Amino acid sequence: MLHTISTTMGKVCPQLALESSTTCTFTCKQETFTLWMKSLVLNGKGCTVFDSNGQIAYRVDNYNCKHRAEVHLMDQNGDILFTMLKKQYKLSRFWEGYRFPATRNDHKGPCFRVSKTYKISKGGSIYEVELGLDKNQPYIHKIESSTCNSACKISNEVGVVVAELRRKKSHSGVDLGDDVFTMVVEQNIDLSLVMGLVVAYNLINSKMKSVRV
Repeated sequence: MLHTISTTMGKVCPQLALESSTTCTFTCKQETFTLWMKSLVLNGKGCTVFDSNGQIAYRVDNYNCKHRAEVHLMDQNGDILFTMLKKQYKLSRFWEGYRFPATRNDHKGPCFRVSKTYKISKGGSIYEVELGLDKNQPYIHKIESSTCNSACKISNEVGVVVAELRRKKSHSGVDLGDDVFTMVVEQNIDLSLVMGLVVAYNLINSKMKSVRV
């Protein structure tokens, strides 16, 4: 079984290295990652993110199916960076992200909140991202998705694209599958925060099929 998993990973990320690398908090330049909507843990549920060298950068592994409304984003060492909780207010459902391990009674408050605005934009959807909630200085980003190819773009408060997610293709231009994506993050961007937003976005859309919520 381990041989089968390794073979599959090799197709997704040909330069895969099992030794983890140290990931900077902020990007020093534009960086490219591979997002695979599968967990590396046998019978686990989640996703795995590889850097451009094929090394594990981030991962989501949900071992306990009882916690379907609680998801943890971890670094390559398994340390929790964000705890994401599914919330509901009246008819609105959204995901909140808390830095480091958190509980539903965490008094620090969420770092971000992602919700679907239900506004149609050029055949896709727009999602509102509220950031800075833990500092009581909220500012708005947005995630714009395309229904035709599962791609999305994250824009900051002035409309500049800071990260983009699109289907990954082979060197010959063939899609590697509907669960493999290329993620491009621009310079001077908090990588862990972008990953938290991407995970929340996929949870809202049930695109992270291996994490049942």
